[in-house]
Amino acid sequence: MTTESLELAKSRYQIGVTAFENGQYREAVENLEKASALLGKNSRFAGEVQIWLVNAYEAAERSEEAIALCQELSRHPHYEIRQQSKRLLYILKAPKLNRPKEWMTEIPDLDVISDNKSKIFVTSQSHKSTSKPKPVEPEYIDLSTVNTTDNRFIWVALIAVGLTISYLVWLSF
Repeated sequence: MTTESLELAKSRYQIGVTAFENGQYREAVENLEKASALLGKNSRFAGEVQIWLVNAYEAAERSEEAIALCQELSRHPHYEIRQQSKRLLYILKAPKLNRPKEWMTEIPDLDVISDNKSKIFVTSQSHKSTSKPKPVEPEYIDLSTVNTTDNRFIWVALIAVGLTISYLVWLSF
């Protein structure tokens, strides 16, 4: 492997990681695949690139490819890469839990929105009704039903505070 291809692979790797962290999973997959193709399969850096590629595959909803690559990485010559791939494989093969729709918040795919920043309008999926909410009316309380008797707690608290302050002043002399 030449230094030129290594530098190009590092550049693609950085672009892929940045795209992944920004939620641009398809772009991350493309760049990480190109970086992986430029590297030898048995180097530690190649293993790191492929671990990121597993995560990008899963985020891009390409689970079969993620699992296949993870199984391949479980035989990698570097111990850390093997261990990380085994942990990822365990997570990827875990059964998916069904969650009620009420628990989920749908995030719009920003890749389909055009680059024209002045025309971007994001609407909330949970507030589809167009009717205006009713104004909240103040709740009136009948003061004749409120318990206004003295429960003497305030006096006990005031005496305790007074005794504490007196004791502290007496200790300071």
